[in-house]
Amino acid sequence: MKKIEIFTDGACKGNPGPGGWGAVLRSGAHEKDISGGESATTNNRMEMTAVIMALNTLKAPSDVQLYTDSRYVIDGITKWIFGWQKNGWKNSQKKPVLNADLWQALLDAKRPHKVTWHWVKGHDGHPENERADVLASNAALAMKAG
Repeated sequence: MKKIEIFTDGACKGNPGPGGWGAVLRSGAHEKDISGGESATTNNRMEMTAVIMALNTLKAPSDVQLYTDSRYVIDGITKWIFGWQKNGWKNSQKKPVLNADLWQALLDAKRPHKVTWHWVKGHDGHPENERADVLASNAALAMKAG
């Protein structure tokens, strides 16, 4: 199984507002930057979209080390999602889970891979996290500019 490192970030110019996502994918010496945005979104949706798009970029099942500064993404996919699925996508207050569409897309995106989740502190000088942040911010600014 191919070993891949992925570093993701999301950004919003206003929350909600125009947003962007970015990811750095690395396999050995090979690196690829990807990014995109939406005109009206939230920071959490962009954090999730970065992970989904990065995993969907992979062409074969891979052993993925995934780094994000989003506790929402990590806690959601490693802890909360099991209860949400069991409760028909309702949260502990019996209300619909926010971003259920993206949580389901994330489950689909990670299914073929062995993903190990890593939290990194944002804006703390982590080179690849900073690079993903620039990709996300630039995409958000492009969406804001139209």
